[in-house]
Amino acid sequence: MKILITGVAGFIGFHLANNLLKTQNKIYGIDNLNDYYDVNLKKARLKELNKNKKKIIFYKKNLEDKKFLLKFFKKEKFDIVINLAAQAGVRYSIINPDSYIQRNIIGFYNILDVSRIYRVKHLIYASTSSVYGNNKSYPLKENLSTQQPLQLYAATKLSNELMAHSYSSIFNLRTTGLRFFTVYGPWGRPDMALYIFTKNILGKKFIPLFNRGSHVRDFTYIDDIVYGIKKVIFSKKKGKKNYEILNIGNGKPNHLKRYLKEIEKNLKIKAKIKNLPLQDGDIIKTHSSIIKISKNYAYKPKTSLKEGIKNFIDWYRKYNKVNERKNKI
Repeated sequence: MKILITGVAGFIGFHLANNLLKTQNKIYGIDNLNDYYDVNLKKARLKELNKNKKKIIFYKKNLEDKKFLLKFFKKEKFDIVINLAAQAGVRYSIINPDSYIQRNIIGFYNILDVSRIYRVKHLIYASTSSVYGNNKSYPLKENLSTQQPLQLYAATKLSNELMAHSYSSIFNLRTTGLRFFTVYGPWGRPDMALYIFTKNILGKKFIPLFNRGSHVRDFTYIDDIVYGIKKVIFSKKKGKKNYEILNIGNGKPNHLKRYLKEIEKNLKIKAKIKNLPLQDGDIIKTHSSIIKISKNYAYKPKTSLKEGIKNFIDWYRKYNKVNERKNKI
């Protein structure tokens, strides 16, 4: 099969591509390498992908460039498209909304429409747990109302689900939206709590604890996310639905303070904490129901919080040691 991954230099895209390069499928990637966070981290991920003997075919492009996508899809005739390209970040959507409309609405529409034109067999795309807003019916099930997103980021992702539904309904395009729950692990984003906490603790700086650390999150390790995506890609299940929404989470929420304690334990350093109030757009608790994906695709997350945090910190030390050596040369 020919598989296209958009956002391939991103956190989830990188890990998925790295895994799929070990299969017999032909893997292509698109990423615009924007500077929302450190571009060097994205380039390092791409360099890591190219270590594989079966190298990825990579294009530095924006999804807003529909002319390119039309030529690209016509030439390659993809079987599966996995759209992981998006403007990420809940808080950033408050201060820079334009980038969310361009990348998450227009970019997604282009992928959706070009997939229709060139008869892609299955379009899989990233949604988010943020679409549930402050819904308190835990665990959060896919059939709950999502009509009150708290930030523009969540609103754009919800719009993707609605757009996909219309295309599945009218054009018979098979689409699956994956609502990810707080993904963490090696090669993670620098704007996420795990990266910020680790960096600040090692740098002997205060770490910001919004809502005084009273958040609860369904932390999901990156390998479990990739495992879930692959289950959806390669499922041979009969009676496939044209349109589907699935949670991919751990199903076992943890308090942010416990998360922090695990980081401290691994670093063997006590954090200096700066307690801050709840931020605009912040969701207090997430807790996924994974019954649907477990039943339909035999998904079962395997990585404990303890193991996942250790793996991240081992990677973080190694990655930054390499960077320090480069800077000295």
